[in-house]
Amino acid sequence: MSAASGFSNIFKVKELQKRVLYTLALIGVYRIGVHIPTPGIDGAALASFFAQAKGTLLGLVDMFSGGALERLSIFALGIMPYISASIILQLMTVAVPYLERLKKEGEQGRKKITQYTRYGTVILSIIQGLFISIGLENMIAPGGASIVITPGWTFRLMTVITLTAGTAFIMWLGEQITERGIGNGISLIIFAGIVARIPQAIGNTFRLISTGEMSIFTVILLVILMIAVIGVIVFVEQGQRRIPVQYAKRIVGRKIYGGQDTYLPLKVNTSGVIPPIFASSIIMFPATIGSFIKVPWVQNISNAINPGSFIYEILFVGFIFFFCYFYTAVTFNPDDVAENMKKQGGYIPGIRPGKRTSNYIDKILTRITLGGAIYVSIICVLPSLLITQFDVPFYFGGTALLIIVGVAIDTISQMESHMLSRHYEGFLKKKAKGRY
Repeated sequence: MSAASGFSNIFKVKELQKRVLYTLALIGVYRIGVHIPTPGIDGAALASFFAQAKGTLLGLVDMFSGGALERLSIFALGIMPYISASIILQLMTVAVPYLERLKKEGEQGRKKITQYTRYGTVILSIIQGLFISIGLENMIAPGGASIVITPGWTFRLMTVITLTAGTAFIMWLGEQITERGIGNGISLIIFAGIVARIPQAIGNTFRLISTGEMSIFTVILLVILMIAVIGVIVFVEQGQRRIPVQYAKRIVGRKIYGGQDTYLPLKVNTSGVIPPIFASSIIMFPATIGSFIKVPWVQNISNAINPGSFIYEILFVGFIFFFCYFYTAVTFNPDDVAENMKKQGGYIPGIRPGKRTSNYIDKILTRITLGGAIYVSIICVLPSLLITQFDVPFYFGGTALLIIVGVAIDTISQMESHMLSRHYEGFLKKKAKGRY
């Protein structure tokens, strides 16, 4: 069975068809908003300023915003304030007893934490919007033109309100895609923003080839590198460590339950694309503000953490390792898994049920998470270093590739689960058979 045949089954499932079309419609709304400019900005002067920001952290920020920052559109802040607020709330959940209790309250607690995340998003958006508006007033384009047409508090308030409202709207779009679409709303918005920049990047590459600024040999090397990275991502993202589990036979009345052998799958990269997104968000929040403030020491910090620099890569890898372990600990609890396994009469051969099973699972999870963190770090850092050396006119390193491939795999899995639940074969016949 071909993948094309699998995609054709999407339109045979009415609910899935509605979800896909709904998701595409909301992504279309997001892409339209990227092209709506913030009032009071000289677009030509801003474009000339960003033309010299190639390879800097502003280029990375613009990649995550899908080109909205370069145009300073109403979606210029992108979804990063929401991600930053989510990180803060998750970290506080570990340290603040009240939030820890909310987390354990189920659906009601989750709604309360989501509400706090929204408040945090608005607060961070106001802070970033204010600093950006002040910085824009002090910025001069290469030709000497002022980027802000009419500086003053009117412009600052308008910019703060516009950018904050834009981020809040993107947050709402992401939540709607998650609830009524095909899921992974926030990741799909970032995915759409990165993919939308690919045609422009290809066009810039051909332009540089025609002018002789980039050789065909360099382009071939970059294409080979990207294909190799994509292959590694697909291979590792599907990788699992399968822990064998046996269930004892139970006699209930005249029927015998259990007795089967199965396994507990532990993904090599349990946290998926979350670590690089979170790590980028942490680095970009202060750096975005610093890029718009003409203060010497702030500028020195901003320049020190440009993509490709030693300090940036060290911080990036450190945050990736932290969030790989942190997010895995938040989403996967070995104690709960061991307890549920014990209640159902399951056990790992050679390991006593209960605490020893929990310790065994935690030990294996720690080891494979280390491997996953190393894999994510290499994928995100190595291509960006090589691309920086090749002087490519766009930021399309390993982080972007990991997000694109990871989100694509997750989205296909979401759609496939809908089809399989209604007795349609998925995108791969062999995988579909394995799930029955």
